[in-house]
Amino acid sequence: MKYLTNTLRAAAAGIAILIAGTSLPAKADEQYFPLQSYRVGPYAAGGTGFFGGFIDYMNLINTRDGGVNGVKLTWDECETQYEVERGVECYERQKSRAGAAAWNPLSVGIAYAMIDRISTDKVPLVTVNHGRTDSTDGRVFPYVFPLLLNPYSETSGIINYLASKEGGLEKLKGKKIVVLYHGSPYGKETIPIYELLAEKYGFTLQQIEVPHPGNEQQSQWLTIRRAKPDYVVLRGWGVMNPVALKTAQKVGFPVTKIVGNVWSNSEEDVIPAGDAAIGYTAITTQASGADYPIVKEIIANLYDKGQGNLEDKKRIGSVYHNLGIVNGILNVEAIRIAQEKFGKRTLTGDEVRWGFEHLKLDQAKVEALGAKDLFHSINVSWDNHEGEGYVTFQQWDGKKWNVVSDWIAPDWKLLRPIIEKSAEAYAKEKGLKLRTEADAEGAVN
Repeated sequence: MKYLTNTLRAAAAGIAILIAGTSLPAKADEQYFPLQSYRVGPYAAGGTGFFGGFIDYMNLINTRDGGVNGVKLTWDECETQYEVERGVECYERQKSRAGAAAWNPLSVGIAYAMIDRISTDKVPLVTVNHGRTDSTDGRVFPYVFPLLLNPYSETSGIINYLASKEGGLEKLKGKKIVVLYHGSPYGKETIPIYELLAEKYGFTLQQIEVPHPGNEQQSQWLTIRRAKPDYVVLRGWGVMNPVALKTAQKVGFPVTKIVGNVWSNSEEDVIPAGDAAIGYTAITTQASGADYPIVKEIIANLYDKGQGNLEDKKRIGSVYHNLGIVNGILNVEAIRIAQEKFGKRTLTGDEVRWGFEHLKLDQAKVEALGAKDLFHSINVSWDNHEGEGYVTFQQWDGKKWNVVSDWIAPDWKLLRPIIEKSAEAYAKEKGLKLRTEADAEGAVN
């Protein structure tokens, strides 16, 4: 029944986009968010949680505050099923509506396919916790924002965490690490950075692919058992994750030696695995749980009044739901910042881009927004579109996630030159001129 409900909802959203057809003018008191969501298919758990949290936050801003300085937030959904072709179709349909603030597809494949398009249309593309790593370099990618965490800083954070367990980075020398990755552009994104870190710190590395969607992993885990690694990094997505944990238990590999990446860290990844997940640790940019002021406000203002987006209230405060809430905070605050410069009205995509490039939320501001300890902070600039990349680690006890580390920073000194080199190569290939700070500031003046 839940699958049917989600399917009908997705179909209705798709019909709404089709009806829109030709370009619709933006209303002076509305700011539009086109949502390329996925509520059906093998990755529906991530989509329903994330977009549910994002919509809940926008609903809260509208109902509690009357919008952002009087500008109401509007949105519609177009079902992608996490498929690139559908995502591009949704983009072409939804962009016909004027006043788009930003795109948030939560899909590496769709994001890659959109980069040239959004650069032409001048509307920001937010790839929170994922996306093309070198899009962190705002000199080359002015409209792409891998906020909170890019794949390379995630990798560095994981290695730094493993080093902390061993007593320091120098203690990684001679250790064996296996990376089990999803067979997709997302999964393959970190192959070169793991190779670089293995060479730098002297650990033995083996990287093993799991074909999409990941329902069968017996051979991969038998290979891992024979290799006897000190750690396995699970770079999974969707159904791949619980299958990995159950298969690891089946072949006798200890779950305490498995560390999940940022898309292998949700309740939907561990609950289906049952006892096989107890003791499993994963990286995260935002904590789980409903005991945060902003989550409590969403419950009081929406769910207690029957207006919440999640069908299952038990998912309130889950990893994906909270990530959606944090993503909502980042989008809304970028608009608020841009309004201070351009006026308290509906903004253009380029004006919202300026807002993202000045998105600075220190821990005091995060607390003022009701999100203390939910996430750390963010400090975006015209040339750094990630915003620092602080992470923490949570461990599953069979019922809930528990934080088991301090906030950990990646090795920015190591990563930035790699990111810039890759971005500059892309710019050369595309014939792009590197932006300067003056370009960034003057583009919308």
